[in-house]
Amino acid sequence: MDRAELVELLTPSGLALLDSVAAGTPAELVSTVTKLRAEGHPAALVSAVLGQARLRARASRKFGVFADRMLFTQAGLEQATRLRVAALHAGRFSSAGLSRVVDLGSGIGGDALALASLDIAVTAVEIDEVTAAIASYNLAPFPTSTVIHADARDIDVEPFDAVFADPARRSAGHSETERLTDPDDYTPPLDLLWEVAERKPVGVKLGPGFDRSRIPAGVEAQWISVDGDVVELGLWTGVLARPGVTRAALVIVGDAAAEMTSDGDSEDEAVRPLGSYVYEPNGAVIRARLIGDLARRLGAGLLSERIAYLTSDEFVPSPFAQAFRVVADLPLDEKTIKKELRSRGIGVLEVKKRGADIDPAVFRRKMSLSGTRSATIILTRVAGRHRALLVDREPSD
Repeated sequence: MDRAELVELLTPSGLALLDSVAAGTPAELVSTVTKLRAEGHPAALVSAVLGQARLRARASRKFGVFADRMLFTQAGLEQATRLRVAALHAGRFSSAGLSRVVDLGSGIGGDALALASLDIAVTAVEIDEVTAAIASYNLAPFPTSTVIHADARDIDVEPFDAVFADPARRSAGHSETERLTDPDDYTPPLDLLWEVAERKPVGVKLGPGFDRSRIPAGVEAQWISVDGDVVELGLWTGVLARPGVTRAALVIVGDAAAEMTSDGDSEDEAVRPLGSYVYEPNGAVIRARLIGDLARRLGAGLLSERIAYLTSDEFVPSPFAQAFRVVADLPLDEKTIKKELRSRGIGVLEVKKRGADIDPAVFRRKMSLSGTRSATIILTRVAGRHRALLVDREPSD
């Protein structure tokens, strides 16, 4: 969306038109365009309205019913914090009694919305003019919120109790943007945030793959997984950090949440022989390097050195790992595996792999699957040797 489209949309008639349409199939969208043009609506407005309708439909996964009254850019939606996770961010500030927060790099205002909903006076700062205008619209229902169109580096943070920042990790733009690979290119710069953290509590949202060597000593680092996807790394300083916690893995599935915490990276358990069960740790646990702590909870050991699979003889349900019952232990040989799958009537195969240089899609095609049954196969190393483990999923806790 460009500035002209936003100006067309941000009128009473434009917003009313937006509320009257919904995203649909391609055929339905063509019909809607024809109808709106026949009613005399300008082409630019029709394009903006239908674009927003599609974004609202996609945004429901992150914002639920709130998406129906919000505005978005494609890039802004992709980078926005999920509402449930934003609520957890805001809860830290509220619990710490911090009532005036500046959100540097607010985007479309997802985190600022959560802060404002807890009656925190939030000032959202956004460098892009169109995105700042959209944030203003999204935050309009909250009188404690303010939006400033400015470079975060130009903001005086001293009047605020605390700082939250979601540094831009993609190139400028509203749709087709590129990921920035060098953290030194983030806006606002991380060095600026760490300098502020010497004086004020700071929370920083980063991508889950952020270089761990660049995490400052003494901060709380929390990796968050939502419905199986690791979505972010949150770094928290001062009173926003929990005492004694520097590593945390928060796993959210549906309405349930579970967390592992530690005062540092955990020591791995030793490699042990393949047992009756294999466990795949959640990605947040892996990123937080808490696999050793998880292994001890499960009474398990490593399947192989530097491979994030655990094994044991007992099934222990856990929200932090998917458990699999081992059905067959096979050599990593295509002919042997193909014969085994055919004998079992496997027609649908889920392929998992770690420590094996294999393309799962290519491997699946080579198996020439036929049959009515489904299965999961793990291509990995067991005590350093390549193996193929045919497994059945067990229910998670």
